[in-house]
Amino acid sequence: MKIVFLSRYQNKVNRGAENFVSEISNRLSEKHEVDILSDEKADSMEIIYKGNYDVVIPINGRLQSLKASFGRMFSKYKLLITGHSGIGRDDLWNIAVVRPDIFIALTNYTAFWAKKWAWGTKIVKIPNGIDLDKFSPDGSKISVNLPKPIILSVGSLVWYKHHERVIKAIDKLGYGSLLIVGEGNKKDELEKMGKNFLGDRFKIMNFKYQDMPKIYRSVNLFSLPSWDREAFGLVYLEALASGLGVIAPDDLSRREIVGDGGIFVNTENIQEYERAIERGLKINWVEKSRQQAKKFSWNEIADKYEKVMQDLIK
Repeated sequence: MKIVFLSRYQNKVNRGAENFVSEISNRLSEKHEVDILSDEKADSMEIIYKGNYDVVIPINGRLQSLKASFGRMFSKYKLLITGHSGIGRDDLWNIAVVRPDIFIALTNYTAFWAKKWAWGTKIVKIPNGIDLDKFSPDGSKISVNLPKPIILSVGSLVWYKHHERVIKAIDKLGYGSLLIVGEGNKKDELEKMGKNFLGDRFKIMNFKYQDMPKIYRSVNLFSLPSWDREAFGLVYLEALASGLGVIAPDDLSRREIVGDGGIFVNTENIQEYERAIERGLKINWVEKSRQQAKKFSWNEIADKYEKVMQDLIK
């Protein structure tokens, strides 16, 4: 097979979508010819036509996906779109307007939602994956100079990640520290709030993606209280693979991802949230969390994508 990923921001940012492209393309390229078009090339139909691809996978949605869809009128490739935008307008556009040959939902909940809008598009559920060797409890750590126990939250500093909830929960807990890793337009606001509530028990930091396994090994518990339209939440898998317990919002997608590796709670209720964190700190999660993470091995995920694409071009 000849496959191309259209990923405008590849090697510029380390979001779930770009990580997906890197992990899947590396594995598929062992048996197939795989290209990644980034920057302005990711939107070039001329390059796509000349490439004579079997499968085209646009990552950035909207106009990019629509152009790739119309391109099937002049080329014989199949169009595959993954649900990295999450439930909402972007993936509604990708399903109902773009109408790919196949749409990959990342959770059962998203697959159920997608099928309501899929007219002539096949819906298949394949989750994101995790590199179990890279993210592991064993290995070097990084000192973050915070009092233990340390609770970690990883995600963009934007409103729908709701980092403010975990700040309030740790404040109510009365001990331990909070480390938030990420960047975004809410940084100054969260920095001020964190210092006001937690003082020296709080830090916002940013690290290169290759250093994140060391960060997970350096903390005691993980929690990201983001909204229920989160497309998947790869950071939950990173935490689980690292042997951490996860305190997660109580919704169907998070239950599917975190499984027995965590505690589910209504994170809007700060008192309940604080109690869940306290419970989580008293449990040795390593075995349960690693077992849950093993369900999401990138090698197995890549095999599923390979089969889907081979069936698609028959």
